Amino acid sequence: MNVHGKDIKIFAGNSNLPLAREIAERIGLPLGQATVGKFSDGETCVNIGEVVRGSDVFVIQSTCAPVNDNLVELLIMIDALKRASAGRITAVMPYFGYARQDRKAKARDPISAKLVANLITVAGADRILTMDLHTPQLQGFFDIPVDHLLGVPVLAKYFQEKFPEHEDMVAVSPDVGSVSRARKFAEWLDIPIAIIDKRRPKANVSEVMNVIGDIRNKRVVLIDDLIDTAGTVVNASEALMEMGAKEVFACCTHGVLSGPAFERVESSPIKELVMLNTIPLPENKPTDKITSLSIAPLFAEAIERIYGDVSISTLFTQKE
Repeated sequence: MNVHGKDIKIFAGNSNLPLAREIAERIGLPLGQATVGKFSDGETCVNIGEVVRGSDVFVIQSTCAPVNDNLVELLIMIDALKRASAGRITAVMPYFGYARQDRKAKARDPISAKLVANLITVAGADRILTMDLHTPQLQGFFDIPVDHLLGVPVLAKYFQEKFPEHEDMVAVSPDVGSVSRARKFAEWLDIPIAIIDKRRPKANVSEVMNVIGDIRNKRVVLIDDLIDTAGTVVNASEALMEMGAKEVFACCTHGVLSGPAFERVESSPIKELVMLNTIPLPENKPTDKITSLSIAPLFAEAIERIYGDVSISTLFTQKE
């Protein structure tokens, strides 16, 4: 592919190679030649194996676990490409780590999301392509353009096909912060929403307080941007069943799934947990309740549009 005199090249770190390969395949290109490994002392080692001078380069790398290793891989790859005179560098980050540390919740807290945004910019990235930041305002942490894709349409279409007759479905927000996401999901399916009012005594521990909305004898779908230890979504599912829900499904964009997440999901009332493949699942996932949907088609189209200087706003509008 060659538009306005520049060719396009796609590189990937080690964070999510299956997704990177799928994106490249959909665009019709091979992944760029790059060796991304470690020296014997643990330092990240990057070698770009082909000419990138003047090229429009896209680096696909989610900063998921191991978060710091994947972040440093991205930074060093960008630096290597910049020093090799790449024409433009876009950091394609299906999952942006450190996004939850986006404010000072208490005195002397860091704002790590802003620090990471600065690091990526200083390394040499010219723009960011990402999906479902923890809060949309994070786009303002960057001093370079950010294209922010939404995962809700992909998730909503899955449930639309799974339950064509969805009169008894309710979209449920697991907390007040996810109400906007739940509302968009509900608008896609034309179903009502409910909200779980909870408090969080400490980090990664949540306690359900009340459910606002009618969920009795309903098939409920919990919607969140990410699921980490699964405490919130599992507690919510148990509370919903106790309050009369018929069955509980859950979905999210980013399946972080750390610590006891898999065991909690397996032993919970959740019938199915649907997530996007912004973060790779373990090869032998410990539960069969999890369904992974590919976002490669969406990212491939976004990359092609960015490369061709075509508007991508239709890719992150809620519904046509």
